[in-house]
Amino acid sequence: MIKKERSLNSCPAYEYAFIIAICVFSIFPFYFMLVSATNKSTDVIAGRMVPGGYLFQNIKNMIQTVAIGRGLWNSLRTTVIQTVLSIFVCSLAGYGFQVYRDKHKDLLMKILLLSMMIPFASIMVPLFKMFSSAHLLNTTLGFVLPSISTAFLIFFFRQNSQAFPIETIQAARVDGLNEFQIYLQVYFPIMSPTFAAAAIVTFMNGWNNYMWPLIVMQSQSMRTMPLVVTGLTAGYVTDYGLLMLCVSIMTLPTIILFFTQQKRFVEGVTGSVK
Repeated sequence: MIKKERSLNSCPAYEYAFIIAICVFSIFPFYFMLVSATNKSTDVIAGRMVPGGYLFQNIKNMIQTVAIGRGLWNSLRTTVIQTVLSIFVCSLAGYGFQVYRDKHKDLLMKILLLSMMIPFASIMVPLFKMFSSAHLLNTTLGFVLPSISTAFLIFFFRQNSQAFPIETIQAARVDGLNEFQIYLQVYFPIMSPTFAAAAIVTFMNGWNNYMWPLIVMQSQSMRTMPLVVTGLTAGYVTDYGLLMLCVSIMTLPTIILFFTQQKRFVEGVTGSVK
């Protein structure tokens, strides 16, 4: 029995080598981005792999030429609002799909899942015309409205809610709580890992969103970080050191969010209920 356990726990050297190679391959773009932020543009083009002494000059150039503060604020404001509204609406929908009984809800869920197969490019023009006629261009509402309800998040909350104890809801109803009180005081605390995982995914998608902000945010004062970074490549000459510095700053919020909430993210993805 002991020999069997040892054989199961042992791992051949080539498997460790393969895992290390995959990790290095995955981390290398991030390493190159950070190193390039400390080098001149010519060094970045030449593929220099070691840190340089041009970081402070890149920071100075960024302060003088790039509206980095405004871009960060626009991204943070719109992404936080989108995340809060999306989690609230989609969690209510997922809660309703699981808790309430209706013979047509499975058909409705299938239709929602089919909508995930529709590419954004096919609805981009109708969305623009609709938002333009509603005077929602260059507004925060115009940014967040198409993403408030997504089929993926509704399906995600519904699947995780299958492990939710229905008897708890029935007991809360007996105690006199209405449905919204049950959602806030019973469902939300128990399903907090699922909410955390959904918030991380929604925040990352909103923060990195490029196509829809490019369409709806037409003024310079409303541009988010992806648009600010893309604008650095619009000229005849691109300063790649400055570009990599701005990209590094842009990735920091998502990295901090993921690593601080990594445990809750894993719990939510695996469907844990506490």
